[in-house]
Amino acid sequence: MTAAPRKGRKVGFEGQTTEPEADPWLQISTLRFTIAPPYGGEVLVDFTRLHPRGLALAFARGLFMLVAPRGPVAVRSSIKTYMTQLPSFFAYLAGTGDRISGPADLRASHIDGYEAWLEAQGRSRGHAPTFVAKVVSVLRRIASDQPDVIEAGLRERLRYVSSQPYAPPRPRDAYSPFVARQLRDAARIDLVAIQARLRAGPCFGEIREIEATARKAHAAIEARGVLRHRDPEWMALYARRWKRGLWNADFSMTLHSAHYLTSVDIVPLLVLLSLETGLELECCKTLTVDCLRNASGGTVELAYTKLRAHGAEHKTIRVRDGASSTPGGLIRRIIALSASARAHNSSDCLWVYYQTGEIVHGIRHPRSTIDAWTIRHAIADDAGRPLYLRLSRLRKTHKALWYLKTEGHMARFAVGHTIEIAARHYADVPSLRPLHEQTVADALEEAVAGPRVIPPSEEDHLRSRAAGADQIADAPSVAVLDGEQDVWLASCGGFYASPFAAAVGSPCPTPFWGCLDCKNAVITARKLPAILAFLTFIDEQRAGMNTNEWAAKFGHARERIVGQILPAFGDDAVAQAHARLAAQHPIVYLPPEARA
Repeated sequence: MTAAPRKGRKVGFEGQTTEPEADPWLQISTLRFTIAPPYGGEVLVDFTRLHPRGLALAFARGLFMLVAPRGPVAVRSSIKTYMTQLPSFFAYLAGTGDRISGPADLRASHIDGYEAWLEAQGRSRGHAPTFVAKVVSVLRRIASDQPDVIEAGLRERLRYVSSQPYAPPRPRDAYSPFVARQLRDAARIDLVAIQARLRAGPCFGEIREIEATARKAHAAIEARGVLRHRDPEWMALYARRWKRGLWNADFSMTLHSAHYLTSVDIVPLLVLLSLETGLELECCKTLTVDCLRNASGGTVELAYTKLRAHGAEHKTIRVRDGASSTPGGLIRRIIALSASARAHNSSDCLWVYYQTGEIVHGIRHPRSTIDAWTIRHAIADDAGRPLYLRLSRLRKTHKALWYLKTEGHMARFAVGHTIEIAARHYADVPSLRPLHEQTVADALEEAVAGPRVIPPSEEDHLRSRAAGADQIADAPSVAVLDGEQDVWLASCGGFYASPFAAAVGSPCPTPFWGCLDCKNAVITARKLPAILAFLTFIDEQRAGMNTNEWAAKFGHARERIVGQILPAFGDDAVAQAHARLAAQHPIVYLPPEARA
């Protein structure tokens, strides 16, 4: 330090220390550009064929803003949907004859006219609004960024999507248990074959003359990851096989399948994973290698991302863990099978595999791959026709199978959803409708069905028919009519064949008034005094019991006696039964087997 201080200088502040954030609109100046959403990879957007150019450029910028950081569109597939549906709006505008050069020329009538045009083109009331929603979303972004560009009437129209009443879409149906069993069996067969193929590795012994060339080709695959058509190892092996008549149109896939999972293998693995876990298809596609956590007691947490759950995208469910027949074991098996491919592709995606010419991550399988798999396994639908497999229906299929397993117990069925959502979206599907209708029919039959009530006139007729050896097939036997098989309130047609027993041959386990709901019971006029005595007993119990307890215990029995049994005999028979009851109280009856 010197004795003389140094001369200071005035402090100066820069007017702006950092560059302003670039305007998203200024980043789009052409009709052909690339968008990189957070999920799914880059997408090439090409609006060069859309006219007018000014409006197309505005829509391109609006689409870019939808995907910009913190925008509502974050998935590659959603951008592809915009690219597919937005051109139809330009096709409609071209047919109107209006002079439109940019968004300032659009009016509210164009949105309503576009919706009517879509319906005229055959779009359903549930499908057309999805097209209109894409146009409205883009125009809302344009209006928020440049309010002066959008006309006031159009800005007011952008507050809602459709001008028509809401039409609920037809729910996506589940596959039947028959189809689900075929899918699961086929996928498990392929899983075993995939494991055996990768465990065996390359095969060199088919032709001795080309064994050395094949070893060099497979060594190059292990070293470089992929062997391409112009690599010398590939060309040498292909030429030697060609000379010996071993030409193979899919030779590259066959060569790499000895080392890696292939795009053909992904279909059965994805089908099996979706059927076992019940995850949404997009969630299955975005699973990562570290998705299994906190294993405990034969279960493990499965962490996944659900992009539609805005604000709660990261979720977990607990699934079974063990062999490959469990969800946890299946995911561990997929990770193990893709380990060799992962050495050449560092992605943390669960799905890393070989696709022609490269090792890729993520699932972008074509429709033809799914169709080829179902045809190879001869998977048929319920009508016996070749199945057109829609992977989006697998989650509903898993839910429907779980619904059948839980016997419709909503507290157990509603996993990951509220009971209301589970009932509306996953229990109320067309494939489960026969089950629901049969349940209602059984409940009504059980509520209405009861004992066989035989008034005196019918009893006389049955006895005369029995005497003439012309017994009716479903008529009670004379032994039942004569009281040889009486219990207290009825004659029993099968004390050891009760519908309430746990097994055939077991005695009837119900209380004595259970005969009032039993299809084995036969009630004739001879049993009316006992029934009236029981009715008196029921009414006397009201005084000493809570109303709810009495209703739970005796309410149904009283309703059956008063509403069904007594009216069937008429007033005269009931009056005679009252007289017999007053003269002599009925005896207590036991099953005929207990009297021996």
